[in-house]
Amino acid sequence: MTEADPARDSEIDAFWAQACRRAKLSTMPGYFGPGALESLRPPAWSFGATSRQADELLALVLDGTKTATASAAWDYEAGGDELPAVGTLGIVLDGAGHPRALLATTSVEVVPFDEVSEEHARLEGEGDLSLAHWREVHRRFFTAHAEHEHGFVESMPVVLERFEVLYQS
Repeated sequence: MTEADPARDSEIDAFWAQACRRAKLSTMPGYFGPGALESLRPPAWSFGATSRQADELLALVLDGTKTATASAAWDYEAGGDELPAVGTLGIVLDGAGHPRALLATTSVEVVPFDEVSEEHARLEGEGDLSLAHWREVHRRFFTAHAEHEHGFVESMPVVLERFEVLYQS
């Protein structure tokens, strides 16, 4: 768990307010006050496990190359977290913790690692866009950064998520 950082929270709140306006998330005129969607700021997170990975993957998102991601379903279980669902919003942070993009999940599928498709590997936008590259990189990542007790298994359930950028700064 990370410590609360009021300056960071304030920056994320300001980003969220701007993103709501720019992405036209509010359907009611401002004089009615904030709607339910605007009142609940989505979670803020970064891709990868390091600042460098966060910046590299975010750059792919911002230039439109990366429109999908994958995560270990067992990590959600271990953390007591719900899987993402279509319509889930998230604020993506850069490697320094600054908010840079608002994403909306457009598709979620859970499949065994060894059944991830070539199409999904291409949509993740990393490396040479091949399934072989995707498997190599994700095998290493899931082995090194597992938040669960199962370790890496070729048939482990993987959450495949597609998203669209609603707003970027």
